Amino acid sequence: MKFEGELEEEFYQRSKKNAEATGYKLNSDYDVITTAVKGICNNKRQFGEYYCFCQKRSGDVEKDKKIICPCAARSRDVETRGACRCGLYIK
Repeated sequence: MKFEGELEEEFYQRSKKNAEATGYKLNSDYDVITTAVKGICNNKRQFGEYYCFCQKRSGDVEKDKKIICPCAARSRDVETRGACRCGLYIK
């Protein structure tokens, strides 16, 4: 998988390693991956953190820590729905 920007490529590789280390996989759907990676990297550029693009930021840095990818809800969502909310991580 190839991304246009260095930030996107770096985040993708980081997510791939995280998925392997935690027993998950990255989605095999190219469109889902590129949408998630680009959305999360846009948040990194705009807000300074890899905030999950599918969750609303409160603006409170402490509260928003729980939505930094991989977010706090990832494990629950993957186990109950088969994928995290944005679809990046799957069972």
